[in-house]
Amino acid sequence: MGLIAVEGMHFFAYHGYYQEEQKLGNNYIVDVYLNTDLKTAAASDNLQDTINYEKVYEVSGKVMSKKTKLLETLAESIALELSQQFKTIQHIKVRISKLNPPMGGKIDRTFIEIDYDYQKQCSSCGKAMCCYERTDCWCSQESVDADKLSTLKKTFNDCVCRNCLSK
Repeated sequence: MGLIAVEGMHFFAYHGYYQEEQKLGNNYIVDVYLNTDLKTAAASDNLQDTINYEKVYEVSGKVMSKKTKLLETLAESIALELSQQFKTIQHIKVRISKLNPPMGGKIDRTFIEIDYDYQKQCSSCGKAMCCYERTDCWCSQESVDADKLSTLKKTFNDCVCRNCLSK
């Protein structure tokens, strides 16, 4: 596993709880950290086999351009969008800093950070797998009748891999 980081993405945007913040705008810095398997990309030397930094910047910019009240909303949206576009992400951390927040004194920045681990082990066979339960995981497209689903939930305490589900 390896780490891909895109740090220090600067955006001017109109976020904040107070109306003045949404009118005047402010400067923000976004940092994104993505853990993924880099072996295929290293062997192929092909951009299609890795996470494209330009796409990370593009997604971050698109999300930052939509007015919100909370930085938490922005970070969640960035993580969700990236995990939908890149199915090889095993772990993601997103930090959003608000520079010079209007709090009546000298404050360099405030920030929030979210951190999600998509790695799990199959409850049946123990094989490592990624589970994107918060996004659009492969299992959400599987059709399992109610009786079988009930049995699975009673038998296993968490997700099962595609192979075990098909059995």
